[in-house]
Amino acid sequence: MDTRTKSFAFADSVVWRPTAAQIAASRIEAFRRQTGEASMDSLRARAAADPNWFWREVCRDLAIDFAAPPQDFFRATRDPSRPEWCVGGQMNIVTSCLDKWQQLGRSNAVALRYESEDGAIINLTYDDLLDRVRRVTAWLRTINVTPGCVVAIMMPMNPDAVVALLAVARCGAIALPLFSGFGRSAIAIRLQESGAAVVLCSESMQRRGKSVPFLEPLKEALVDCPMVQHVVVAQTTDGAQSATPDGRLGSDTSVAWWSWATALAATLDGDAGEASIVPCEQPVLLMFTSGTTGKPKGAVHTHCGFPIKAAQDMRHAMDLGPSDTLHWVSDLGWMMGPWAIFGSLLGGMTLALYDGAPDYPDASRLLRFVKKHSVTFLGISPPLARLLKASDVDKTTWPDLTTSLRAIGSTGSPWDRESWMWTFQHLLTSNRPIINYSGGTEISGGILCGDWLTPLKPCSFSAPVLGMEAAVVDTTGQSVRGQPGELIIRNPWIGMTRGFWNNDPRYQTSYWTRFPGLWTHGDLAVMDTDGLWYLVGRSDDTIKVAGKRLGPAEVESILNACPAVRESAAIGVPDPAKGEALVVFCVLANQGDGLESVRKTLRETVAMELGKPLTPREVWFVRSLPRTRNAKTMHRVIKALYEGAEPGEVSALENPQALDDVRSRF
Repeated sequence: MDTRTKSFAFADSVVWRPTAAQIAASRIEAFRRQTGEASMDSLRARAAADPNWFWREVCRDLAIDFAAPPQDFFRATRDPSRPEWCVGGQMNIVTSCLDKWQQLGRSNAVALRYESEDGAIINLTYDDLLDRVRRVTAWLRTINVTPGCVVAIMMPMNPDAVVALLAVARCGAIALPLFSGFGRSAIAIRLQESGAAVVLCSESMQRRGKSVPFLEPLKEALVDCPMVQHVVVAQTTDGAQSATPDGRLGSDTSVAWWSWATALAATLDGDAGEASIVPCEQPVLLMFTSGTTGKPKGAVHTHCGFPIKAAQDMRHAMDLGPSDTLHWVSDLGWMMGPWAIFGSLLGGMTLALYDGAPDYPDASRLLRFVKKHSVTFLGISPPLARLLKASDVDKTTWPDLTTSLRAIGSTGSPWDRESWMWTFQHLLTSNRPIINYSGGTEISGGILCGDWLTPLKPCSFSAPVLGMEAAVVDTTGQSVRGQPGELIIRNPWIGMTRGFWNNDPRYQTSYWTRFPGLWTHGDLAVMDTDGLWYLVGRSDDTIKVAGKRLGPAEVESILNACPAVRESAAIGVPDPAKGEALVVFCVLANQGDGLESVRKTLRETVAMELGKPLTPREVWFVRSLPRTRNAKTMHRVIKALYEGAEPGEVSALENPQALDDVRSRF
């Protein structure tokens, strides 16, 4: 381990250990006993060596309902990027999310707890949710939504969004979730690429006490989307509502009110809302993610893929089950939205939904939500933790607001040690774990995750998720420890995307060409000598100064520990002498006098921790950093703006004003 790694969290000691009772009671340990494996090591080895056996056992453990059982759960092919899954099987994943609980005695259990930003609360049982999904399914069929159709959904995280997602899947159609902050061009390009003929849309949502319109940008986008035939609008503002369809958008697109459509569905034949049974590999979800360049890429997921992987991660890694209430701060257009919906309902738990700003009207809002709804597992991002930590509200009552939590989950970007320890000590009172979770849209969940078996150090991941044979490799593909390397996956898993929508060459180039036969994820990771894992940034964001490689998180961890800094971003820029030079951007805790002194201190601090060759060439101060709704800092956008280039795809930004903040850095 070189001197640079000593400054980062993986030089730390263990701060949390599971008790023997926690290990014995964990669901992953129960699964090990159920499979007859003698140890977790033997279970992991068998899961990697025999995917057919492993995923069959996972589906049995999750009580997945197959209309026709698969002949094989996995078959290898000559092309490692195209294995076969659930061969010959038929299903509709929604029957495992909802209908099966009728037979298993949980129809009256609460499936959804929802709170709006203005405080309205809705609770739905599994029986209530099934009834609503049946109604919308029946109505969708009246407008010819059939297996294979693409239906876009542009709604906040509320009960309507859950019903919409499940109803589309129940029809055998393909759901296309759209980010709630998209504008005209971002909506149009996704509708055009997917060929969606139907859009389910909220009229608006509340965010920080203001109405955020959905219908208006959709209307503008539809000018360029003649393939859209139907729009169904869920009214979310006060005012008169038509009792009949509202008319047309443009010359060819009909529009109806959501409540009108669902009321009409109640008059339809009772069987009209039943699930369409489709092949297990029928696509169910199309998730577009923004690439560094070019158009967004659409990851295709199937009934037996994304939902099962999501539920397995929750059950085996996070130890979630029917007694748990999950809340993950997310948007439907980010994979964690559908992940939370499918995974929680397949596991029979309660999903708590909130569609407003987590820090409105103040930073205690999220934690008051946790207490009010008895949330047992809270999912956040490290930047959100930093926002809570930096807030100036009274935090003395916060530990009392989080007593229901068994753990906090985290994903979206790497941690800095300061924020991780603050979260662990102040929100979890140093006696419950932070379950780090990292993977992606194309994974259907996690590659790495914390668990209830392994002692934790700050910022660490316990291991690859069961069934994921991951490794950290150098530029030649050889496994390495104690130094940053590429995160790769050696074996197939059921949640792997079945490719990119109408763009197989891009799928191959993105993941399969760097190391033939291995999935190269694009993350820069480290495994320490104790076997714990860490992420240090995207490999595209890797900074190479005079031949030394480091991830942005290594630098940002140092800067964020400084009292003067609220948050930071590090990039590498061309340098004639070193190849690249380190440039950092910081949001200050207080913007007062003495900026040059602060700048000098930050440069010296990084140099002391990382070594003089890695001294930042420039330190810039900004009012904000560009980030997505899930609080991921967009390093590529910062780098492009610094270099005077176009920022590229920025439709997923929550704070577009940050683009000007970076341009006007001081």
